Amino acid sequence: MPVILVVALVCASSIAAKDCTRETAQDVITAPAHTPQECLLMGPTLVAGAGRSEDRTTYVKTLCERRR
Repeated sequence: MPVILVVALVCASSIAAKDCTRETAQDVITAPAHTPQECLLMGPTLVAGAGRSEDRTTYVKTLCERRR
């Protein structure tokens, strides 16, 4: 079982990156990853595959978290 979770946070552009969290995000997309490298590579792919259109009112912040 993968112990790393890819987390893509879609936040409003009016929110600073440091304040973009699971609680403040407009959308949270997650997927399992097996290694930290896989997590870093999967973040942008995860968002692209979710069908989010690019607009200037939001941005994506990608995190790698340990599964609980």
